Amino acid sequence: MTEHIYPPDPDFVSGAHIDSAKYDAMYRESVEDPEGFWGTHGKRLDWITPYTEVKRSTFKMGAVEIHWFRDGTLNVASNCIDRHLRSRGDQDAIIFVPDEPDDPIRHISYRELHEKVNRMANVLLSQGVMRGDRVVIYMPMIPEAAYAMLACARIGAIHSVVFAGFSADGLANRINDCGAKVVITADSAPRGGRKTALKSNADAALLHCSDKVRCMVVKHTGDQTSWIQGRDVDVLQ
Repeated sequence: MTEHIYPPDPDFVSGAHIDSAKYDAMYRESVEDPEGFWGTHGKRLDWITPYTEVKRSTFKMGAVEIHWFRDGTLNVASNCIDRHLRSRGDQDAIIFVPDEPDDPIRHISYRELHEKVNRMANVLLSQGVMRGDRVVIYMPMIPEAAYAMLACARIGAIHSVVFAGFSADGLANRINDCGAKVVITADSAPRGGRKTALKSNADAALLHCSDKVRCMVVKHTGDQTSWIQGRDVDVLQ
């Protein structure tokens, strides 16, 4: 087997945040003084309540505890989106390459991401999802999956991602195990020239779940699906 080494473009290297030597120095510092290292880098985030304690850990038998920034409070969605709006609002936050090579690539700016996440968060709130409630995300690899995760973070809900290749039985088990209030899915999931009927799988799964569980649906491919009034919700309507 022949080994090929492809050096990076010099222009790319010149714009890199760190070089190899800087990386080695930072790694060494993180190992030798983790509290000092992460105490400094933690300040790069926006905190609602700033932390005063960086790390607290115990490794005693039967009493293992690991806490980072225990007394600090932040919002993940705000740090991923809001803090970038003023200076980077029109820059790409997500570049989505679809399953079909001939389909157009989508460039989603921070400003658009902010609007989409807020809209999905409001739909979750309209379905009674509150802080601490569980939301199952059963979706293909599309931007709406990121919107869903960030929307949950925005309102303090806990999300559980279920791989789109899981069966209806596997999905039902995970909905019931976590006591989910809502399932977010899509009509179907294209992958490698095939489609998985996610909404149909979700319908089959929900037959074995509480009738109080709502089903939020992203119409990604436009494939025909069944629709149950009072339970199913069009995410972007």
